[in-house]
Amino acid sequence: MSPALRPHFSTAGLRHGARAALPAFPGFIMFAVAFGTAAAQKGLSLGETLGLSAFVYAGASQMVGLEIWQKAWTPSTILTIMMVTAVVNARLILLGATLQPWLKDEPLARTAFNLFLLTEAGWLVGTRYHGEGGRDVGVLLGCGIILWLVWLVATLTGFFAGALVPEPRRFGLDLVMPIFFGVMLVPLWKGAKPALPWLVAGIVSLIVHALVPGYVFIIAGALAGVAAGMLIE
Repeated sequence: MSPALRPHFSTAGLRHGARAALPAFPGFIMFAVAFGTAAAQKGLSLGETLGLSAFVYAGASQMVGLEIWQKAWTPSTILTIMMVTAVVNARLILLGATLQPWLKDEPLARTAFNLFLLTEAGWLVGTRYHGEGGRDVGVLLGCGIILWLVWLVATLTGFFAGALVPEPRRFGLDLVMPIFFGVMLVPLWKGAKPALPWLVAGIVSLIVHALVPGYVFIIAGALAGVAAGMLIE
């Protein structure tokens, strides 16, 4: 194998990855601002909000987590939020697996950091670069770092914007999460058949919510949707 085709790491790759991430900025900023605003209205502290964005770093899981968030935590609530986060983020296992041939000879610490920062946008940038013959792992890491920093800054902006509004219901800010998820669903529409798992997830969630107390309905709906999608495919 020629040196150019061997995986390697460079600071030039870091800069290249950061530049390649620029098209993802608008989506990241809007999502993180929405999360920060919703977290402030939910009553989370600045530390709790930034902690979720810094260490969970998964937009859909963070939004769903806000629905479960409690002032007084119980073992069952902690288990629920852990399970919901795992189910929602299970797709990242597959994304990480596709990077194994590229990262297998990297130092363990750098590989772990790369996988921690992995998002769909970063994976897309990295796999496109790799598919075009690039092998500099710095591209993947540079993209991941800049997107993570943008996510934190936008979360901070959204938090202060939400905290400055004393009466969120008066301005409709309590509708941030349902409106945001509604808007996110629109570009995902690919016709009636691909939407069937959504329908199954919704129906199962409503039934479980009516029969079982707590937040089990979120996990049940997510699992039912995944199962329906697998059966349909």
